[in-house]
Amino acid sequence: MRDSIINSSLNIIRKKNPNYDEEKIEILEYGLTGLYILITKSIIIFTISYFLGIFKELVLFMIIYNCIRSVSFGVHASSSSGCLIVSSISFIGAVYLCKYTVFPMGFKTIMGLIGIIYVYIYSPADTEKRPIINPKRRLVYKLLSTFISFVMVMISLIIDDVFIANSLIGALLMQCVMISPLTYKLANQKYDNYKDYLSN
Repeated sequence: MRDSIINSSLNIIRKKNPNYDEEKIEILEYGLTGLYILITKSIIIFTISYFLGIFKELVLFMIIYNCIRSVSFGVHASSSSGCLIVSSISFIGAVYLCKYTVFPMGFKTIMGLIGIIYVYIYSPADTEKRPIINPKRRLVYKLLSTFISFVMVMISLIIDDVFIANSLIGALLMQCVMISPLTYKLANQKYDNYKDYLSN
């Protein structure tokens, strides 16, 4: 199903843009694959959350999470099925934890500081298929990631809504796992992929 949809889309793109070379087509294929996985994964996870009665909380948590994920990036599962399984367990588990647990102020403060420092050190975390080579882009992403992390922690410490406060810290910690060199190693994926291009 996935291959059929992507190949059909690429054929349409080739017909409308005959000047596109194979490198451009490969980039488009990578983007279409990611979009397909995102859409199908989201449909499944949102459906599960609906029947579990946590749909609204999941939507809110994912919005918060993607605020930091979109600028610090991180590891991707090597297969769509692996991505679905890990994402389902991670997001649904995180929502339940944030909904039914009260994180003490001290915990949020300490974990928040650790999260900010960790993001500053390890973001942006690229992948083999999407290395972030440009030094200026890397610096911008690092500064944005750190700033967003700081804002998330500050809001979590002053907001009265327990779920949102927990989600801000929970999402930050989840992203710290996603950009960790250890996670890349466990997933059998290369870390700091941009360095391969600096040596050439």
